[in-house]
Amino acid sequence: MNKKRIIFSMTLLLMMMAIAGCKSQRAIIKAPIKEEGADYLMARLNEKELMFDSFEARANISFRQNRKYLDFKAQIRMIKDSLIWISFNQDLGIEVARLLITQDSVKFVDRINKQYLLTDYNFVDKFLNTSVDFGMLQSIILGNDFEYYEMAEFKASVDGGQYRLSTAGRSKLKKHVRNTSDAQRVLLQSIWLNPENFKITQVKLEEVARNSKKLEAVYSDFKELDGQLFPTKTDYAIDAAEPMEVTVEYSRIALNKEMSFPFKIPSKYTPAQ
Repeated sequence: MNKKRIIFSMTLLLMMMAIAGCKSQRAIIKAPIKEEGADYLMARLNEKELMFDSFEARANISFRQNRKYLDFKAQIRMIKDSLIWISFNQDLGIEVARLLITQDSVKFVDRINKQYLLTDYNFVDKFLNTSVDFGMLQSIILGNDFEYYEMAEFKASVDGGQYRLSTAGRSKLKKHVRNTSDAQRVLLQSIWLNPENFKITQVKLEEVARNSKKLEAVYSDFKELDGQLFPTKTDYAIDAAEPMEVTVEYSRIALNKEMSFPFKIPSKYTPAQ
């Protein structure tokens, strides 16, 4: 093969590669997402929610409020609609606190100050500067929708390349109302969905009767978990009298495993004031 034929062959090969590259580039250009109704989007959202009986994960948690910055490692365990158990650790794996939340109670052990707290959801409300029930807390942690709330009255739109569902009056289903605070809770809520997989990427929540206290969660770094997508990073922002930001990054996640929830208050511990 003479020199001219070699140059011609190389030129032809480069042209073919360039054409193939242009085709592949054109293929990844996404068309504008199609407008969909709220009923359709809610149905897809529910289909793609994380399904589980039990949940376990390790997590790195960063907490910021005013000029206070705290970093923890945590072990999180959960039984669906039943309990949430969290062990907080600092360096060297030393446990600093343990938390057990059920449908009706909150139990907290402070190992640094050797104190404990046995209370109801007023503790969670005070910590988050907003009002939540167990189902809401469970959903906010996992990136699911609120399971026991009305699904009507949502409006659908397209916002920033994602679907957005919004409502100005979401209430708890009557058969799940347990007390006065449940009945009085009315939510202003916006939910953003990834148009490709219909997973929740962001939630903004405001409670009408609580002086416009707000909670926002942004879900990212989705990874496959037993055939389901799960956000391995969540950024929370609570906009209240003392705004706080919390980032949770998950690792070593497992679903539907047998697990224990040890919680014991040492006899020398005293009630927290």
